[in-house]
Amino acid sequence: MSTRRIVLIVVAALVVAGGGVFAWIALGPGAMDFAGGHRIALQAYQGASPTGVPADFASADPVARGKYLTQAADCQACHTARGGTPFAGGLAFNLPFGTIWSPNITPDRETGIGGWSDTQFLAALREGKGPKGHLYPAMPYASYTWMTDADGLAIRAYLATLAPVRKQPIPNSFAWPFNQRGLMAIWGKLFNPGRRFEPNTDRSPAWNRGAYLAEALAHCGECHTPRNLMQAVDNRRKYAGAVAAGWRAFNITADKDTGVGEWSDAELAQYLSQGHAAGRGAAAGPMGEAVNLSLRYLTPSDIAALVTYVRSVPAISTPDQPRPKAGLAPAGHRLASADAAAPLGKKIFEGACIGCHAWTGQGALSGLATLNGTRAVNDPTATNVAQVVISGAPRSAADGQSMPAFGHAYSDAEIAAVANYVTARFGAKPSNVTPKQVAALRKAS
Repeated sequence: MSTRRIVLIVVAALVVAGGGVFAWIALGPGAMDFAGGHRIALQAYQGASPTGVPADFASADPVARGKYLTQAADCQACHTARGGTPFAGGLAFNLPFGTIWSPNITPDRETGIGGWSDTQFLAALREGKGPKGHLYPAMPYASYTWMTDADGLAIRAYLATLAPVRKQPIPNSFAWPFNQRGLMAIWGKLFNPGRRFEPNTDRSPAWNRGAYLAEALAHCGECHTPRNLMQAVDNRRKYAGAVAAGWRAFNITADKDTGVGEWSDAELAQYLSQGHAAGRGAAAGPMGEAVNLSLRYLTPSDIAALVTYVRSVPAISTPDQPRPKAGLAPAGHRLASADAAAPLGKKIFEGACIGCHAWTGQGALSGLATLNGTRAVNDPTATNVAQVVISGAPRSAADGQSMPAFGHAYSDAEIAAVANYVTARFGAKPSNVTPKQVAALRKAS
């Protein structure tokens, strides 16, 4: 039995025996209170409602409103298998203790949610209580718990209009004790606040709207906030960056060196709505998927509200995520040493990469192929560089440009070589990715 397995089992046992101590250690005083300030019940709030669909949809029919909220909550991303029918489930989540598969949420009565009552739907959405047992927190119900009844039921109304898909769920592969769903009831009591959103009267309507979008619907913290031993988000380091699904979700706090403190509002808005901003690189992996399936459908006012809220998150420094260089790589920036140290990487880059990225790293695709100054290339782990080579970076039909996947064409050793070459040539610090690490990244994503 591996050390990691022993640790995980011991942690699970400790949660059952003394979860209150773990809750205090993991959360800290007030860690779940993202709104801060003076909070009041939504019905007593005098400003514009921060919840629900934006004013642009005020006259839209209920299904259109529900569709907008479903997109804002990014439901399709997790409930759609690679190449599968949207919302029919079957996407694998590879966790340290096994694999879990997303369920079918089409209105099929036998294998989907067509037979669920509104009460059952809201319980699953916000409490992690499914009709057949407790849900694992791969379903972000600890974030969706802030969602109002009206918004949750609007999402259900839209899902009810989809074509039913009969698709039996794939059994999870968790080993004991992680296959005991009853333990999730304890996890929920410790880490799910079980509250609806309450506006902060000390903040603007735009901030409150952005807080609701970021925390309740878009659940940004599920990827961008580190997790504790029990796989709950550690809000004492809110939005400080983490690794999710084998990709690094970077620091998005107000820190100027390692977060987004130096980004302009326009750059943040463009990145969120289009998946790229000049000199900031392009979204890939889960973030690229979030842009393609969710964020690009948000109205300009909602994107602006998200920017307002993210701007307010306290700065946290993450030294392992170095500040990217701006603009072109300096003359002679380790070019000769990079070429000499990674001849295989140079060969692959020359054969497959320079057509889009160029030897300068500036690229020629409207800023989408820029390597210089991007956070991924300046990350010394080169996690996202290797991942984007493996999986590519599909773009939306709106811009029609994409980074193709090369995982099928190159071995683990070749991908490691080209990733190390890219960071050595264009980054602040060379990486040292190994073929074994590349193999692990393939399994995690």
